Formats: sequence, C-alpha cells, structure tokens
Amino acid sequence: MRCDRVWARARLATLASGRPGLGEVEDGCIAALDGRIVYAGPAFEAPVFEAAEVIDCEGRWITPGLIDPHTHLVFGGDRAHEFELRLAGASYEEIARAGGGIVSTMAATRAASEDALVETALSRLDALIAEGATTVEVKSGYGLSLEHELKSLRAARALARRRPVTIRTTFLGAHTLPPEFAGDADGYIALVCREMIPSLAAEGLADAVDAFCEGIGFTPAQTRRVFETAKAHDLPVKLHAEQLSNLHGAALAAEFGALSADHLEHLDEAGIAAMARAGVVATLLPGAYYFVRETKLPPIEALRAAGVPIALATDCNPGTSPLTSLLLTMNMGATLFRLTVEECLAGVTREAARALGLLAETGTLEPGKRCDLAIWDIERPAELVYRMGFNPLHARVWSGL
Repeated sequence: MRCDRVWARARLATLASGRPGLGEVEDGCIAALDGRIVYAGPAFEAPVFEAAEVIDCEGRWITPGLIDPHTHLVFGGDRAHEFELRLAGASYEEIARAGGGIVSTMAATRAASEDALVETALSRLDALIAEGATTVEVKSGYGLSLEHELKSLRAARALARRRPVTIRTTFLGAHTLPPEFAGDADGYIALVCREMIPSLAAEGLADAVDAFCEGIGFTPAQTRRVFETAKAHDLPVKLHAEQLSNLHGAALAAEFGALSADHLEHLDEAGIAAMARAGVVATLLPGAYYFVRETKLPPIEALRAAGVPIALATDCNPGTSPLTSLLLTMNMGATLFRLTVEECLAGVTREAARALGLLAETGTLEPGKRCDLAIWDIERPAELVYRMGFNPLHARVWSGL
C-alpha cells in the first residue's frame, strides 16, 4: 500500500464506533496518504506499506487529535476584576446586570482591531494546540453589532491561516443585549436576523449559529427567530441552554435538529428525551461549572440512560471559564461530573467531532478520516484524565503532518 508516512510500534485508542471501550490496539500502526488515514489497526493485520517515512512510536499511545467544540477564543480585554467581585460574593447575574459580564468584553472587543483580536486569540489557541488539539470551535458574540461581529468572525477564520489547526466558526450574535438596544431585545433580534445572519452567510464566515437562551439572555421565542433565519441560510444551529434556569431551550434546539445543546445544568427529562430523539449532542462545560461555583449538576445519569452523546469543551471565555486546557477539562469532567475515562476521552474526540458536525471527517482513528493524531508519553489512557497540570504530549499531527 502506498502512503506518505506510517506511525509504527504504537498503542492506539481509536475511539472507533462499534469497538469496545476506547477501541484499544496494543500493537498497532497508522498509515496516511494525502492527509487521510488509510490504515489504523493491529500491526499484524496491516498491509505492506510503501512509505516515504516511517515513524517509530516506541510503544507510545496515539489518540485522535483532541477537539474543543465550544470556545469563545476571540475577544478583547479580560475580566479579572469580575473574578475578584465574585470572590467577594457577587453573582454572575448581579455582575451582568450592573454592566459587567459580556457587555464589558463587548466594549473591549469593539475597541480592538481585527489584527489585535487575532494576536490575543493566538496565545489561547496555542495553549490548546500544545495539549494536542487539532480542531477548535470559535464563537463570535462579543461584537454585538454587524461591523464587530463580522470582524470577530474574520479574526476567527484568520487563526486557521496562522496555525496548523482546523477552526470551525460559530456566529453568536444573540449572546446578550448591547447597550444601544437596552429595553428592546426584539429590536436587536430583528437586527441579528435581518442584517447579521444574511451578511455573514454571504461572506461564508460562519459554520453554525448559536444563541444564549436564558433569563439574562434571550427568550425561547427570540431564539426561535434566530434559528429560523439560520436554517433559511442553510446554517446548522446549536444552543447555550439550561445553564442558569430551565427555559426548555434544549427541546427547542432538538426541534431544529441542532448539532448540540451546551451547559445543561437545569435540563429536564422532556429536554433529554427531545435531544435523544433528534440526536443532539450534550456538550458539557465543567470549567464554567467550576469557575462560577455552580452546585446543580447536569443530569449525567439521565443523559446516559437516554443514549444522548456527551461531549466536553473548555468554554474558554473571559468571564466564566478562562480555561485553555482540554486535559484539565477532562479531569473536571471526571471529578465534578463523575464521567468515566472513556466518556471523557470520547468527549474531546469522537463526541466533540459529532457536536461540530465533523464526525465523518475526524474524531476517531479510522480509514478515510483526516489524519489528526495526538501521540502521548503515557502508560495508559487514564493518565490523560487522572493527572492535573501534566502535559504528556509527545507529538501532534494535523492532516498527516
């Protein structure tokens, strides 16, 4: 078999569907041609390769490249002062209603140039890449005007030209109400639907559309308008749902065949059933849960019982989850949410790919998929979840390179 390169003498966690556990292969190899996997499996079953390069992995573990399916990497400024306020007892809602929160980041984002947004986002992206991330979702949502939302999405697209990584962009114009629309949420949603979504769709700047369906965000009726407009422009949807209260956003997301519903601490049985029927991924964000000191857990057992796929993400953002580590995210998923090692690793590979609509492209080690690999200096995959402040990445491969 002709190929560009082979990774030999490796232990594989393929995460392939239909294989038990993590799809482990003790003595395995991977071959790639033109950036795609052509073989991943036991060495003794492998064909004879005609390879330009053979890489001896010396028994190291290979997993799919890690995927972060929910981030807000592009923003201006920071909110360290709000962190101090929360330590002093202020709630997320109190800070937001006093003009802090997303609106304070909006001001800094509007003031920043596109180049400045790219440069500051690169430092956060580099931290993810250094831990094996090969695909990262990036939301807008801090511009909150046509000009600045487009600027943010262009900055997000630019990241993929600056680093060897797959970037998926999500338009989150319905994040919060900008000051110029104070008291007129319907008017702002009309702007999102009438001007913002058509403009970004025409420029091909977004891969999906998101909204914050919450008491301090937007109502289900307003979210529905956003989703209807997204669908009219052939853009898939996802939703920040049931983080602080239960507005039945997850069921609404399921109605529109959303890729994912995210957060979900207040998700109810009806929402779980709707997600299961529609195949909506539950993207859990333990960094935000930890950082805001939430106490209500997402309904993990009920999600498992219903067969809802579970993804994990950093939710990297300046206010509620300034986290740039998928390794720590997995540890939080295990310790805070009681996810298993298998669920955590699947959550940042296979199920994260599913949450971005990319499972046909990446997320598992299978022929035909993009050759995105993370090669680890570990003795067993559980170390990736168990250890904190530990980065055992030996090498990262994106599109076969």
